[in-house]
Amino acid sequence: MKMRVSAVQYHLHSIKSFEEFAAQCTHYVKTAQEFGAEFVLFPEFFTTQLLSIGSEAGGSLTINELPGFTEQYKNLFISLAINNNLHIIGGTHVISRNGKLYNVAHLFYPDGRVEEQAKLHITPTEVDEWNMSAGDHFQVFDTDKGRIAILTCYDIEFPEIVRIAKAKGADVIFCPSCTDDRHGFHRVRYTSHARAIENQVYVVVTGTIGSLPTVDFMRANFGQAAIITPNDIPFPPKGIMAEGELNDDMIITADLDLNLLYEVRERGSVTTWRDRRTDLYIDWEKENIDG
Repeated sequence: MKMRVSAVQYHLHSIKSFEEFAAQCTHYVKTAQEFGAEFVLFPEFFTTQLLSIGSEAGGSLTINELPGFTEQYKNLFISLAINNNLHIIGGTHVISRNGKLYNVAHLFYPDGRVEEQAKLHITPTEVDEWNMSAGDHFQVFDTDKGRIAILTCYDIEFPEIVRIAKAKGADVIFCPSCTDDRHGFHRVRYTSHARAIENQVYVVVTGTIGSLPTVDFMRANFGQAAIITPNDIPFPPKGIMAEGELNDDMIITADLDLNLLYEVRERGSVTTWRDRRTDLYIDWEKENIDG
């Protein structure tokens, strides 16, 4: 079983209308479709570009007003997924629920279905500056190409949650991210490699590039997409199937062979999933981890 995936290095710049945002998103999706992609990943917080539109009075918009674009955002990506016959991980978008803000990844299926996964681990900036709340539910998603999970940026830095994803049967982890400097970027990148090695899964990660001068905490972005593999003989020696150019506006694409994962889990030079010492620490496969 193979799945072709694309990851978007989304260029943030000021826009004047939702239509500009839609045109940019459509361009990336159609490019991925031309490459024959079956999944396309957008980065975390890419919809903050909508805040650069500003108010009708010419003032700035804040994070509290981003949920006001939710219906337009969802309708756009539902249409893009259906019309291009793609699974789209629509980055993350901030939604409001019961008076709280959540940073939520959306999975748009080719048949029009939409699933959600809220970010589970919230950074100090998200808490202190944007009053963001953490999600309290984790799930994996079945597709006609395999089982996947979506973990957003900071989430990938926590080994436990990726162990749970693998225990639930996920073979591919999609990781939309948004980092503003080299330190944050490399935290996400290095831990993505670690999670791929520990769990013998693929990790597809991407981030925002460019800048939004009028949007607080989105003035700087440092990003690069990568499609990451376990480090074993069937895969590239550095565990990188594909990667973009740092901070360039572009898409990367690669084929993920799920059968190779199954082979290395059984007969690899290391078998990190099978060789867990579950006599010494928790075995997530035997835990009640529904929800």
